[in-house]
Amino acid sequence: MIEEAVPEARGASDRTPADRSASRTVAVWDLPLRLWHWAFAASILAAWFTPTVYDRVHRIVGYTVLGLLAFRLVWGFWGSRYSRFRMVGVRLRAAPRYLWNLRRGITGRYIGLNPAGTLMLVALLLAVAVSAITGAMSVTVTFFGLWWVEDTHHYSSDAVIVLVVLHVVGVLLMGLLQRENLIRAMITGRKRIRHYP
Repeated sequence: MIEEAVPEARGASDRTPADRSASRTVAVWDLPLRLWHWAFAASILAAWFTPTVYDRVHRIVGYTVLGLLAFRLVWGFWGSRYSRFRMVGVRLRAAPRYLWNLRRGITGRYIGLNPAGTLMLVALLLAVAVSAITGAMSVTVTFFGLWWVEDTHHYSSDAVIVLVVLHVVGVLLMGLLQRENLIRAMITGRKRIRHYP
């Protein structure tokens, strides 16, 4: 995949070409998205460790997750360039071939989410939405104690944890293959424009 066109990196104009090539970065993940990402991760972990023993905390975390999901949907349409969902369809169609090429270490270069990352984003958002919605349903008078609500909540919650583990492994694997610290990129919001050894 050809790298997406990006603006000139901040502070690079007064450096020599060699210096610029070694340190050119571009802003990718905006601050609201980064805050959302880490709050979402913390909420999912908190939800996983609090059911039954800390039901009240679990319930609060569940409603927090619903709020975070609503924010991400809004930000997917009105956020900055790499926060938007505009390329989701294209990247999802490219995901099978992208995953197949990963067997040979062919990663392509994407400034925003690559096709595998896009597939993970969609899968996680859907699984978390099902888990959170059925969790909220299970404490209502209408749906309390219904087996299918409880089972759906249980199995979707397990699926979320499996997806989280796959996400972390995928981030670490891509970081190794591309020699780039993707965790730091989600903290600082900046990625290198090109991959240099």
